[in-house]
Amino acid sequence: MPKFIKHFLNESSKISSNLDIKNIGLFINAISKCKKNKGRIFFLGVGGSAGNASHAVNDFRKIVGIEAYAPTDNVSELTARTNDEGWENIFSEWLITSKLNQSDIIIIFSVGGGDIKKNISVNLIKAIKLAKKRKSKVLSIVGKADGYAAKNSDLSIVIPVEDKALLTPCSEAYQAVIWHLIVSHPKLKEQETKWESVIEKK
Repeated sequence: MPKFIKHFLNESSKISSNLDIKNIGLFINAISKCKKNKGRIFFLGVGGSAGNASHAVNDFRKIVGIEAYAPTDNVSELTARTNDEGWENIFSEWLITSKLNQSDIIIIFSVGGGDIKKNISVNLIKAIKLAKKRKSKVLSIVGKADGYAAKNSDLSIVIPVEDKALLTPCSEAYQAVIWHLIVSHPKLKEQETKWESVIEKK
């Protein structure tokens, strides 16, 4: 047990050291530009990444002050679209109704980023294709460099997981680390977070 715990934490430490700092900076610049242009951010993810998308929406709206949404937050619409239009269309159809445009950004949270041949996360792939068609910016935070999202995003942060047996937990954990870094950056942070605001300054 201690061996696995140590290995997991060592893997996390290596990921932190090997993240692409330049790419994170480019993410921050893109989001800053979107905010200035009164654009919106749509966070797309499935599974654990959908949970992360929901949390990110809160932080980007409350801390950064930018309009943000996650389609998976609306369970009624999500299940209606799954039933009526198919799982693969849940995001693209939602974005069409939301009038996705060139001022907006979609941010993909995903482990693999989708694969057409293997029929994995086709809903993300269709959303990316729609965003490209509408000239929206596509950003992604993913665990695989060879997935559809990484290859077709304007900017992609690939989480450098060395031990592929830990690809999913580390990818999903670092989605959270990265978006928390982004919303905490002085260029974007508009509102003080609660606990930091009540700590006595020395």
